[in-house]
Amino acid sequence: MHASKAGTPFLLSFVGMAEVLGWTYRPPIVAHCDRKRVLSSWAPYCRNVVPLEYQVEFSKVRSLSPRQFVERLSKDLRIKGVVAGENYRFGYKASGDAAELVKLCEEFDLSAFIVRSVMDTAKRSHNGVSAAINSSDKGQVSSSRVRHALAMGDMEYVSELLGRKHRLVLMVNQHCLHEKKNIVLPNSCMLNMPPAEGLYENCDLVNGGYLGPCRVIIDSDTIIIEMKDENSLSLNPIQEVQQLGIEFG
Repeated sequence: MHASKAGTPFLLSFVGMAEVLGWTYRPPIVAHCDRKRVLSSWAPYCRNVVPLEYQVEFSKVRSLSPRQFVERLSKDLRIKGVVAGENYRFGYKASGDAAELVKLCEEFDLSAFIVRSVMDTAKRSHNGVSAAINSSDKGQVSSSRVRHALAMGDMEYVSELLGRKHRLVLMVNQHCLHEKKNIVLPNSCMLNMPPAEGLYENCDLVNGGYLGPCRVIIDSDTIIIEMKDENSLSLNPIQEVQQLGIEFG
């Protein structure tokens, strides 16, 4: 919202961080192929403009000092301004903070707006215990908090944190089994992070369009989609689609 007030809004993201920093692979919360759909949903908050995403190879900016990084934004990307969270860190070894970002933006004649963290007002607990997400957790909404909620299988909580239903995207291949109103796929078909193993009622199946309500069973090897109406699949042969999406209610 703040970015759209300064000009055409876009999301700056960094790719290849895990490989460069040696992090263990984790599936994304949002499938890469689904990011445009999520960005499109932001348009009503961005003066009816769909934000674009500009991806930067982390390896190309990792060694930049905070000043060099802002200079790169100004001269190479020709941006008008920056919007970042209050806990934002940038530059080599995360040496720059939000205050330095504002200072450097002033030097390069860029606008800068620092937004406060969105706090988790739900404060969910499991078995009466509210777990600490990580050492920097102060109760703010974060990807770590979303991952924790997914790992607990609390989809209502996940929806509250995301502001939308979580969509699990599946790649349909030759291992997909379609039996009447059931679809069975191996877990290797998942393109983003699933919830914990278990049974999930009140889900919806989509493939660009709406296929119908369903319930979902996830175990260690497979994901089973049970359609509530067996006719919903007869009109949309699964073999003719490349991807399926499950939205968890």
